[in-house]
Amino acid sequence: MGKIGIGINLEFVRHEDKPFEWGIEKAAELGYEYVEPMVHWGRELLSEAGYFHSVSMLDDPLRIKRACDKAGVKCSGLSAHCPLCKPEISVEYLKQAVRFAAEIGAPVINTDEGPKPAWTTVVEDHVLMRYVLMEAAKFAEPRNIKIGIEPHQQYSKTPDGLDRIHALVNSPAIGINFDTGNSYLSGQDPLEWLVRVRHRLVHLHAKDISVQQSDAERGKVTGTPVGCACGDGVIDWGKVIDLCRDMPQDVVFSVECGTVDQAKRSIDHLKPLVG
Repeated sequence: MGKIGIGINLEFVRHEDKPFEWGIEKAAELGYEYVEPMVHWGRELLSEAGYFHSVSMLDDPLRIKRACDKAGVKCSGLSAHCPLCKPEISVEYLKQAVRFAAEIGAPVINTDEGPKPAWTTVVEDHVLMRYVLMEAAKFAEPRNIKIGIEPHQQYSKTPDGLDRIHALVNSPAIGINFDTGNSYLSGQDPLEWLVRVRHRLVHLHAKDISVQQSDAERGKVTGTPVGCACGDGVIDWGKVIDLCRDMPQDVVFSVECGTVDQAKRSIDHLKPLVG
């Protein structure tokens, strides 16, 4: 039986106008064991000025490790989302993210197919995605890093669509980062879908969806950046946890919510259920 860890995506501090290190310390203060930092390419004003939580992959990756070690938390993975249908962006981005993850001891990088080019066909998009994932997998395999493909966009919004992307490259490095909220909003049953991917699961985005958002958006969108506090919405976390307990591999639930208060309520709800 697999062990379940509780972590949090650093998106929960994006409205606090604070730097990366502040977000790590806040996650530890709230009782989280794991964190999922977001990485980006190049330089941008807000994170450079200390007003945003994302870390540039031009920085020393040990910046992340030092902050985590100081706070007493571990990295469940890196949020490295990029459009897999656009190789001019994603090939080098994912390869760099793999290197970053390997150096800091983060076992997973998470991504999705992203917005597609306006002019490409479905067949062309899958050829492009195969190219990107193959290049990334060749970097990930020798470094023992998993690439978690998330249900989030136009092709991964259904179980069949996500399976098709996953099957593009036959590699032990390619797995699934299941998102409970995105799968629900796309009109699917998250529990049934989780059962379908459980043997390929490498990471889980613990995202709850409020009743109000469900009523307004379910079946109309393919995902959402963050959800409400776990336990405040429509996801049955007891059943999600029971399903993950039956898996042979360990998995981290990385909470995706939008505020510090929601992060606190999420861990207060999940921790007794995980035990």
